[in-house]
Amino acid sequence: MDGEDHYAVLGLPSGEEGAKLSEKEITKAYRLKALELHPDKRPDDPNAHSNFQKLTTSYAILKDEIARKLFDDLLRVKHEKFQRQAQSDSKRRKMMSDLEERERHAFAPDPSSRAREEEERIARKLKEEIARIRAMHSNKGSATTTHPSKKDTAAMEKNINNGGGSSGLDKEKVLKVSWEKTREDYIAQRLRQIFEEFGVVEDVVIKSSKKKGSALVVMGSKDAAVAAIGNVLGDLSNPLLVLPLQSVSSPVSFGVEENIESDGPKLGNLVGAGYQAFEESVLDKLKKAAKRQRDVL
Repeated sequence: MDGEDHYAVLGLPSGEEGAKLSEKEITKAYRLKALELHPDKRPDDPNAHSNFQKLTTSYAILKDEIARKLFDDLLRVKHEKFQRQAQSDSKRRKMMSDLEERERHAFAPDPSSRAREEEERIARKLKEEIARIRAMHSNKGSATTTHPSKKDTAAMEKNINNGGGSSGLDKEKVLKVSWEKTREDYIAQRLRQIFEEFGVVEDVVIKSSKKKGSALVVMGSKDAAVAAIGNVLGDLSNPLLVLPLQSVSSPVSFGVEENIESDGPKLGNLVGAGYQAFEESVLDKLKKAAKRQRDVL
């Protein structure tokens, strides 16, 4: 009974409204409730007697002036305590919310810092990707570009100067190729791919200077060499100049056993005017060798 709301037992409002009720209003409410809860009205309710007793007790307290005044004070104190508790809980919730908000702001990354970190991350990844691409092209170039050694160059020069003997190089299958040195340079693999459109490519030897690029392309047959001449090859922005090292229609015999010592420019200078001078020198010596062969016969 200590925590019982006696106004509620009689079906009346409590708190400030209950404190304003008159004695007649309380008595009227009791009589109505007594008719409802009387044990004679509820023969099958085992709690009918206790409920009616509780109703009688609550009515007695509210009917007594001193007891009712104390009960009203108790309700008022409880209500004030509840309000303070509610306000305190509200302040505590607000305080916790503010604290969490400040913590989020304190630990949240600065937008400018995040943007800077993102920029640095992307720049780092781009740098790694550029290094990877450069390394890939470098490896590809080193694997596919033919850089003749001194031994290979000497062998090639000897074969040309031998005039195409049994162990010599058939000049009618050799093409001289030149181009301007730009950022997009030609490598041996690229030249091989270009000239394989006309037939088998036996060898590609590149000898270049800083401004000019040049190469000797040895085709598998004379017909393949002739087919490649007269075409615009390579990139249009940097086309290849393709010329025969020896005209196919030349009457020069390549069975000459006499060794023609070369006093013309070496292969290392086969660029530009030097390339042309070398060709003219070799052709002139081959003609002289052919004339001597005819005189002997």
